[in-house]
Amino acid sequence: MHKLLTQGFSSFLRRRRTKRHFERRPLPGLMSTPIGVAGRNAGAKVPVPQTSAAVGQDLLAAAVGEPAAALALLQSQIDGLATAEAARRLTRDGPNEIQHEPPLPAWLHLWHCYLNPFNVLLTALAVLSFLSADAKATVVIGAMVALSTVIRFVQEGRSHRAAESLRAMVSNTATVIRREPGAPATGEAGKPQEIALRELVAGDIVSLSAGDMIPADCRILKARDLFVAQSAMTGESLPVEKFVQSKQAGDAAEPYSGLLAQRNLLFMGTNVVSGTAQALVVATGGRSYFGTLAAHAAASETTPNAFQAGVNSVSWLLIRFAAVMVPIVFLVNGFTKGDWLEAFLFALSVAVGLTPEMLPMIVTSTLAKGAVLLSRKKVVVKRLDAIQNFGAMDILCTDKTGTLTQDKIALARHADAYGQDTDEVLNFAYLNSFYQTGLKNLLDHAVLDHVELATELKLKDAYRKIDEIPFDFERRRMSVVVATLEGGQEQHHELICKGAVEEVLAICTHVRTQDSLDASLDGERVMPTLPLDAAMLARTKAVTAGLNAEGLRVVAVAVKTLPPDQAVYSVADESGLTLIGYIAFLDPPKESAAPALKKLAAHGITVKVLTGDNDLVTAQVCRQVGLPSAAGDKVMLGSDVEALSDAALQAVALSHNIFAKLTPLHKERIVRALRASGHVVGFMGDGINDAPALRAADIGISVDSAVDIAKEAADIILLEKSLLVLIEGVVEGRTTFCNMLKYIRMTASSNFGNVLSVLVASAFLPFLPMLPLQLLVQNLLYDIGQTGIPFDNVDPELVTQPLKWNPADIGRFMVFFGPISSLFDIITFAMMWWVFSANSVAQQGLFQSGWFVVGLLTQTLVVHMVRTPKIPFVQSRAAAPLMVMTLAIMAVGLWLPLGPLASYFKLQALPLAYYGWLVAILVGYSVLTTLMKRLYIRRFGWQ
Repeated sequence: MHKLLTQGFSSFLRRRRTKRHFERRPLPGLMSTPIGVAGRNAGAKVPVPQTSAAVGQDLLAAAVGEPAAALALLQSQIDGLATAEAARRLTRDGPNEIQHEPPLPAWLHLWHCYLNPFNVLLTALAVLSFLSADAKATVVIGAMVALSTVIRFVQEGRSHRAAESLRAMVSNTATVIRREPGAPATGEAGKPQEIALRELVAGDIVSLSAGDMIPADCRILKARDLFVAQSAMTGESLPVEKFVQSKQAGDAAEPYSGLLAQRNLLFMGTNVVSGTAQALVVATGGRSYFGTLAAHAAASETTPNAFQAGVNSVSWLLIRFAAVMVPIVFLVNGFTKGDWLEAFLFALSVAVGLTPEMLPMIVTSTLAKGAVLLSRKKVVVKRLDAIQNFGAMDILCTDKTGTLTQDKIALARHADAYGQDTDEVLNFAYLNSFYQTGLKNLLDHAVLDHVELATELKLKDAYRKIDEIPFDFERRRMSVVVATLEGGQEQHHELICKGAVEEVLAICTHVRTQDSLDASLDGERVMPTLPLDAAMLARTKAVTAGLNAEGLRVVAVAVKTLPPDQAVYSVADESGLTLIGYIAFLDPPKESAAPALKKLAAHGITVKVLTGDNDLVTAQVCRQVGLPSAAGDKVMLGSDVEALSDAALQAVALSHNIFAKLTPLHKERIVRALRASGHVVGFMGDGINDAPALRAADIGISVDSAVDIAKEAADIILLEKSLLVLIEGVVEGRTTFCNMLKYIRMTASSNFGNVLSVLVASAFLPFLPMLPLQLLVQNLLYDIGQTGIPFDNVDPELVTQPLKWNPADIGRFMVFFGPISSLFDIITFAMMWWVFSANSVAQQGLFQSGWFVVGLLTQTLVVHMVRTPKIPFVQSRAAAPLMVMTLAIMAVGLWLPLGPLASYFKLQALPLAYYGWLVAILVGYSVLTTLMKRLYIRRFGWQ
């Protein structure tokens, strides 16, 4: 019960089965210690849920033997499952999701929409009316219950459908081999097709390539130079090569280490660094190895996230307030009026008015509406509460490529180690880029644009690929090994390496001397070289420094000639290379980058560049777009970050804006250091290496063209890689958050004022100031009026700076503005008592009708008073939907005492003179609220 009261919003999400719209999906390595290393490092076994044993047995069974045996075990074929069979398995096993909540059935959702304190109390009043033979009142109250329930049902349904459609827009896909309906199993490859990851089933055949996230636990059927990053599972820092055949675990190996050590198994959530493969899906969703661990973690993790905790705190504040005030109201009315049943019903009505039963629905609706508006601005929100962090973001960390630069790299120079242009270095670079199976970056594409080289180099006749040593962020280089052919026979092997200048120079012992002949076109010729001594090293570095000074990105190219008697190569073979030269690329700044940076600064967002590129090039680009380092022109390098403690890094991360030569771990550390300093940090990335930093940030931002693992780790997906699109999204996010805050402030202050008024009236009046049914009608009308808030405008001044969630401010706002409405309620009491002589039990209907109208109109008017720090209707106008809703509610409030339904609610027509007093009260209320608003802004600020 305590959790239900203190975690109201979280409980609401659980009951509606919509928690997935407010949480990040789990990813391996981003939720706990790597599975394979915790035991070794800590000297203790990792707690593994019991279901993992069955999963491990299934995976090991699939790993043993030939691919045909694995296919038979999963009742599949090499040409894939039939479409109908895949659909049947999907129905049987459920979607391929780690944490899958089945959707709430419509009837159960409708029941939950009914089951709240407001409807329950109205139902009790309807039963009392029915027992007293008042059929008309029963029908009217029943209609109120139906109206309240239907409004909730429709609003929540819209929000849910909007959130689901947005998630579907940016969901990852997998390439599967499936047979068309009615097609027989032929043993040949079926038709490849892209399907959503959630539709994958055991027995599917998936095609994998560089950049793909492993969609489920799989057994490899075919592989070519396949390297997988699985450090999240095993703790191995470098990519692991995978093969078709299994590696049998030794007798001494533990079962789980044996499972993770299998060379032909792929695990959900890891990702392909390089190579290609076809694999058989063995286990999906919660039955996967990672799925069992994630389910185990989810079962023990019940703490709401920061946003849910904030909304919970507001609900808990109002509930505690009600818990104190409602018993007082009950006792005061019981003792002063003598009718304890009526006092009890009245106190319950007050409690319902104070209960924030509409808060979860309004919050969800506002966020869902904001998410839809964001999608129209090319910003897709994967989880709704990310909108709040998006609006609160005050530091944005991003790479420069594609954000500050045009993302269209052109090959500018191909020079030897002495700076002289030569085609030889371009030819070797082309061979490297052509044969490598890793995720080809913009530099590779710029090299491969020289398609004429394929003919000149006679690729089909002169070369054959032997092996590949993939890129990783520690070595910052990659190599391919090709055999030079003469008459179809291998002459020798050529290891061709390209990568970051410093890292390639570190493995070179010689430099190619200047020569007119091209060794890449003459495989028989031995290249003339010189030792790479200190003098030569200084000379080559001077060449690269000159290229960097021109704003060019430089990549070094080196080779090593080997005898043709080796089939498998490793990092150990990257030694004793000969430096051929450099290829240099131009990535000019975007014309929109400088204006975008100025707009971000104007909106209170500091931009920090975190890149793995060269520091000189990075500094040059940043100068061109007007982003100097905050600490003079000092650019912090990855080596500098490595040497700093976490405490020292906090200070450095704040004082510097440009960081270069970073590894993924450096980026993650910088993001965490900025968060530890109290900032709300966004990280924008689209590469394999960006997932840890994306999850470390308060708000992870990626693009729809990003690799799978980056999109999965992100909270927000941009449909266009542009800072201008990002700015539009930030403004829309802040607008959504402002509208949500409006409702919370209005509800808290209005409820506080109402209870103060009720206490005063209960103490001095010989009758109830308002009947229970009248209070409930007023509450229903007020809540309906609030449904226009998600569509409201927001003053431009309110979205120029980051907006942080501050639940403590709600209590202060409530105490400051609540008594204002109470003051005018007391004036209304005095007016009805002395001016209109509603001062006896016989005249209580007139008194109650008078306060009903004033209370409803001031409650509705407060919507416009506290929606803006400006003068409402004059300096700031509400959006049409909110204006129409509030005018309609005020019209209904004025009509009810005069209309045919008045008798059902025990209301009566008010004298004409009353309306003159009503206008004066409303004008006085508006003026005083405006004056108090100015005082509040001077003392505390508005946001």
